[in-house]
Amino acid sequence: MDCFAAKANKSTVTLIAVNEDGFKDWIAQRPAPEQHWIDANKFKPTPGAVLMLPGEAGKPGEALVGVENNGPDKWSWGAAATRLPEGRYALPKGMETEYAEAAALGWALGSYRFDRYAKKGGPASKLVLPDSANRKSVEEFAKAIYLVRDLINTPASDMGPGELAHEARKLARHFKCDIDVTVGDDLLSENYPMVHAVGRASTRAPRLIDMSWGKSKHPKVTLVGKGVCFDSGGLDLKTSGGMLMMKKDMGGAAHVLGLAHMIMAAGLPVRLRVLIPAVENSVSGDAFRPWDVLSTRKGITVEVGNTDAEGRLVLADAITAALEDEPELLVDFATLTGAARVAVGTEIAAYFCSDNALAGELEGAATREDDPVWRLPLHASYRKLLESKVADISSTGSGGYAGATTAALFLQEFVGEKTPWIHFDIMAWNTGTRPGRPEGGEAMGIRAVFDTIRRRFSKH
Repeated sequence: MDCFAAKANKSTVTLIAVNEDGFKDWIAQRPAPEQHWIDANKFKPTPGAVLMLPGEAGKPGEALVGVENNGPDKWSWGAAATRLPEGRYALPKGMETEYAEAAALGWALGSYRFDRYAKKGGPASKLVLPDSANRKSVEEFAKAIYLVRDLINTPASDMGPGELAHEARKLARHFKCDIDVTVGDDLLSENYPMVHAVGRASTRAPRLIDMSWGKSKHPKVTLVGKGVCFDSGGLDLKTSGGMLMMKKDMGGAAHVLGLAHMIMAAGLPVRLRVLIPAVENSVSGDAFRPWDVLSTRKGITVEVGNTDAEGRLVLADAITAALEDEPELLVDFATLTGAARVAVGTEIAAYFCSDNALAGELEGAATREDDPVWRLPLHASYRKLLESKVADISSTGSGGYAGATTAALFLQEFVGEKTPWIHFDIMAWNTGTRPGRPEGGEAMGIRAVFDTIRRRFSKH
């Protein structure tokens, strides 16, 4: 990656991590002129703070980076990547692997630029990693998150169902995956009726992307991602403000492609399957309507409560297909409801889980990876809000309450209770820039899920 350098040169500046807990003892051991310099610059070792230190002949030889007091810290290093002057920097030799790789990943994520349309140059500063860090592993992780960000940031004019399928094919070629893409009216003959119904109004045909990788003897892990490449709201048309960010409505698909990249690059011992219903929810004379009753792959009939609640419809057909293989773990990602954003805000990945032990594993992984998630309830009593007088189930809950839960309960109708399942309802977007997380498309929860999968199936 452009943000890393293979080796140090004569101008390389060594970075020194300092924190509030140990700063007083550290500075007491430094030369008096250096102490005066730090004091004159009013440097405080807060996370993400940086300060160049004077070296021989006035040239900088070292720089301070403020980090968190406890544990590996990605985001302070992400801040350092953008706050330090342009140059070449090195993590100190002998830095423990866990800390070095966290710093390197943070640096890479802070160096991200989306420059497809406006060339803003690559990362201004490059980092030399110590021998303790596995550069390839860090780079593959960063590439996966770059992929998620790039796909979400790309406007819908250049990221429709066909382009999304193209990106999946590129990933499949790179990792030698099997891939099959069902397009247009073939979705009806292949029994994906809701994917077809949601996408048929667009001039860009809907698709079902189905990718497989790994040995058949390994445990089956299936990922499903909502690929609504643009959501106008359909006949229940969104306002202009509500439609403004809808290029990100394929964020779930971007997440499962990024997570698949992580899994395959690491060679995890799983039989991976990725399913993406890729559609554009448009308005035309052929658009599906409120109160239409749709057939589904599972045979359940669905009354359409609102055409702007289309993501759960396409996910339901894909989830049904996923379960036909009887996976040992099913994870879906979707930018599904505003209710989840109201509940947890934009920086936390809301999730639902049918298995308490699995939820515990995910929570532990999220803490280790500093990848925040929050569990919302699959409150069974709210299933009554999805009752329909003319079909087996309504696509939307009545009453206006618990919108994220009723959406998850709708999906659970197709998942059942046998398969361990995690459903993510995510923002997939940074509304402002934070260290290591620039404004725009963002990967949420995939580092935690990767760690959960790695630990759960490591015995294989």
